[in-house]
Amino acid sequence: MKKIIIVGIGPGNTGDMTYAVQEAVSEADVVVGYQYYFQFVRPFLRPDCTCIDTGMKKERQRAEQAFDLAEQGKTVVVISSGDAGIYGMTPLIYEMRKERDADIEICSLPGISAFQKAASLLGAPIGHDLCVISLSDLMTPWETIERRIRAAAVGDFVTAIYNPKSHGRYWQLYRLQELFLQERSGETPVGYVRQAGRPEQEVKVTTLRDFNPEDVDMFTVILIGNSQSYIDEGKIITPRGYYREDASDDLKPGQQIMIQSFRRIESELQNKEIPLDHKWALLHAIHTTADFEMEKILYTDDGAVETLYHKVKDGTLKTIITDVTMVTSGIRKGALQRLGVDAKCYLQDPRVAEMAASEGITRTQAGIRLAVEEHPDALFAFGNAPTALMELCELIRKGKAHPAGIIAAPVGFVHVCESKHMVKPFKDIPKIIVEGRKGGSNLAATLCNAILCFDDAEQLKPGRDL
Repeated sequence: MKKIIIVGIGPGNTGDMTYAVQEAVSEADVVVGYQYYFQFVRPFLRPDCTCIDTGMKKERQRAEQAFDLAEQGKTVVVISSGDAGIYGMTPLIYEMRKERDADIEICSLPGISAFQKAASLLGAPIGHDLCVISLSDLMTPWETIERRIRAAAVGDFVTAIYNPKSHGRYWQLYRLQELFLQERSGETPVGYVRQAGRPEQEVKVTTLRDFNPEDVDMFTVILIGNSQSYIDEGKIITPRGYYREDASDDLKPGQQIMIQSFRRIESELQNKEIPLDHKWALLHAIHTTADFEMEKILYTDDGAVETLYHKVKDGTLKTIITDVTMVTSGIRKGALQRLGVDAKCYLQDPRVAEMAASEGITRTQAGIRLAVEEHPDALFAFGNAPTALMELCELIRKGKAHPAGIIAAPVGFVHVCESKHMVKPFKDIPKIIVEGRKGGSNLAATLCNAILCFDDAEQLKPGRDL
């Protein structure tokens, strides 16, 4: 039967060419391909084999010649670099068979792709889900390419980039870097290999922020890691998760779910270039509310979370005062016990109702007044009552309260924004504020928990005290 064999000859040396491809080439009457690639198959050709070159960017003519020769009864092998099915000749041959209604068998033999060769030289960058994108807009509109770039960046795929640059295409790679930086950390590993597998081979490892598009040319393949990729001794490693699974064997199901949730949230943050202690509070806030607007409205003083954690660790912060009992209930009892911290709410204290009635103030205001008398240097956390937060501000101004820190997250419509504005002038007090009208007892409690478990932030391992 008449037959065309399409083969991927690998990235450019005989050691990376499969035996099946070598055997097919050795049996060919005719090899059709781009002239540059003939040098890689010549050692396997029969002396009477004919090589037909159709020139650069002549893929359609190349395919037509292959069909013409196959219809004459020749054994025709069409060669592509890398794998013939990846930006190679295989799809075109199949399309042309349909167009010509040709009674010709097609056989495709895989080859090692350039991105696979590049990955082996860079370490282990493609250990998890990946995609491959070509920046050539000869046959694909740039709008489509950019949409695919965005999807790859948002989807946290390890991404291989083909055709990154040419004499006429100089800006596309800069645009790709810009799009990825909108979704990925600047520390994301990037590796690129020029002339992979060939004598001119060059291998480089850098980061997404420091990557210079001017360093690459049309013979370069680029690999961008995902959010879990890291650089170790000059190599890029993208973990599959084996060690993480082993390490989580002793974790409770609730903590495992929380860890997975935090990783998912971190991958979806718009701005990943933020200090660790702010990020830790932000991850807790988003995890509690499923509201990514927290990125815009959660304010923390520089180092506030870390400062308050160290106050807990060194014993100078022993008490957390809350405006309502729901905040107290949400603070993890295991963390409080582990660290020797007491969480208190005065709302149910018998003295509160009497003071509120006699002074004409709210019960939460009265609770804060009593709390300040007994614990003026506590961490104060507000998740409900703006009047209670305003009361604390007044007591600070009178010199009666000296809080170790303030979590300002009251929720509502009356005096809520004003109460949060009143807190900000206290420059010497570490503050965490949920700006605007949003807030709530759950938020105030989770921000307390973020402080109490800050030593787990670097490993992104929340939920120890669940």
